Parts: sequence; C-alpha cells; structure tokens
Amino acid sequence: MNLEKLVSKFGKCKLNEPATKEQIESFEKKNKVKLPQKYIEWLLYSDGGHICLPAGIQFYGVFQKPQIDVSSEDRPDDTYVVIGALATGDPILFKKDTEQVAIYNQEANKIEDDEVYDDFFKFLNDYKNILGLEG
Repeated sequence: MNLEKLVSKFGKCKLNEPATKEQIESFEKKNKVKLPQKYIEWLLYSDGGHICLPAGIQFYGVFQKPQIDVSSEDRPDDTYVVIGALATGDPILFKKDTEQVAIYNQEANKIEDDEVYDDFFKFLNDYKNILGLEG
C-alpha cells in the first residue's frame, strides 16, 4: 500500500518521524508483544501522530509520546493492545497475535461488529466512515 497517497486524502495531519526497525523490535521485546505487520508498516512511516485534524484519529508510537501502552485500562481485556484513539476518546486496538484492528466503544463496553477490521490498512481506508464523513 502506498501510505503517502493514502495520507494525502486525510486532510490536515500531524505525523511523527518514522520509527526504525530497531526501535520497533526493542519495543516488542521489552513489552513482550508482537505488533501487527500492517501497524509496523505504519510505524515505519510515522511513529504515531494525528490524522484528519481537528476531530480525527490519534495513533500511538513505540518511541515518541504518547507511546503504545500494552497494559492500558482502555480495552475490553488483556487480549487487546491500544494503539490509538478517536477524538471521541474511544480507543483503537489490535487483538494480540492477529492483524485485526477494532474500535472499542467504551460507553457500551463492547466492540461493535461493524468496527472490526481485518488489518490496520483496512481501518485506515475506512476513515471517512469511522469519522462520520460519509454520506
């Protein structure tokens, strides 16, 4: 996937400098977690940041703040890792040992079926729908 082309569609963004493979591997080793491959590709493009500002999506990185917190309380259980958040505060997370990315509806205390994506790039490609810009 061409991330530059995709990011150009997001409008105003504030992206961090890319992470290195070494920083990502160090994060995974230290936190005993394997990040999804598609999210690793994103981190190599931007170690976190914001897309679709002002009311958009924030992604967390491995060396810049805010960092991915593998033990965040903002998740349904410990089979998930929070990698970002919507402007509403709902966390974006991945299911451990999968490529699956989802949005956790904290108010309803559940993950809606239509807010589960096979991988991080499918999540990114649905940004208009996620942010209510479709229609």
